[in-house]
Order: sequence, then structure tokens, then C-alpha cells
Amino acid sequence: MERGRLVTARGTVVENKMNKTIVVRSEIKVKHPVYGKYVRRFTKYYAHDEKGEAGKGDFVELAATRPMSKLKRWRLVRIVTRSTAVEPVAGAGRAEGEVKG
Repeated sequence: MERGRLVTARGTVVENKMNKTIVVRSEIKVKHPVYGKYVRRFTKYYAHDEKGEAGKGDFVELAATRPMSKLKRWRLVRIVTRSTAVEPVAGAGRAEGEVKG
């Protein structure tokens, strides 16, 4: 690898509940060696998010960095697209007196 060359990855934020840490799921499609069908493979990256600005569902770009903890080897570079999904409120959408069952 060349010196100064930035190693990047892209993916969707699947978890942002930790302090200054996000979990990003990246997807690649590879051809099955025997059957020839394209199969989706997933990788999870633990990334450093200093400002805590990335939300669940956001599509982000990461860069490789020095080890920051046991699992964190990436840092957030930018948020490519924001998620439009809204987190559901606990108990919302249930009718008055309806029993969970």
C-alpha cells in the first residue's frame, strides 16, 4: 500500500447507541464459485464518530485509522446520505386498552 493512500469503506449505520462509536454494515456481491449465482456478503465495521452525528440508517463513508480500541479500526469521514426513517416511540400505534399478545 502506498504511503498516504486512504483506505475507505462505505456502508449503512446499524447501531449508534455507544458513546462516540457506530457500527457500519457493508455489503458486497460475489459470484458463487460452483453455482454462478451472485451472493450478498456482509461485513461489520466499528467506527469512531467523535461528534456523534451519524444516525441509524445513514449511509456513511469510513477511513482506516490506527487501532482505537479492541474492535475500532475505522473513523467516520462523512455522511453520504441521511436516513429518512423515524424511530418509533414505545407504545405508539396501539389502541387504547389493547393488550399485547
